[in-house]
Amino acid sequence: MKIRLIVLDVDGTMTDGRITYSETGDEIKSFHVRDGLAIRSWMRLGGQVAIITGRRSEIVRRRAEELRIEHFYQGVDDKAAVLDDLLRKLDLDLSQTAAIGDDLNDLRMLDAVALSFVPADAANEVETCADVVLRARGGEGAVREMIEYIIDKEGLREEFLALWR
Repeated sequence: MKIRLIVLDVDGTMTDGRITYSETGDEIKSFHVRDGLAIRSWMRLGGQVAIITGRRSEIVRRRAEELRIEHFYQGVDDKAAVLDDLLRKLDLDLSQTAAIGDDLNDLRMLDAVALSFVPADAANEVETCADVVLRARGGEGAVREMIEYIIDKEGLREEFLALWR
């Protein structure tokens, strides 16, 4: 069955996992622009995207809004349970879902989906359960690599490129 939904963890996948605070207490994160382009392209191809993250961050909310990611969940302790609720809402199932995560709090979600990914620098315990260990590290294009893997697997490379020609 085709992948219809991609679920993204944030810290350690969309970012390099570092959390930096300024002197005034502002949180700073960096996102890779190529990940963003791939996410928007996936949605233009008709795919859906969700962010399910364990932390709360205004910066992540802003990034989700910028990318027009409609399904956005922060401060989540049980990512698999949130995913189950989302799948019911979207009338999809796990066989149509791919996810990326990098640490222990992602294990249940990664074990549940049809296709699971981890960045190259994921925690060892999580890496052993993944279907695909990416070459890119978190925050360095891992999400782009994941999406391109799915695009190729689904035979959508020409449609993907046509979006930008």
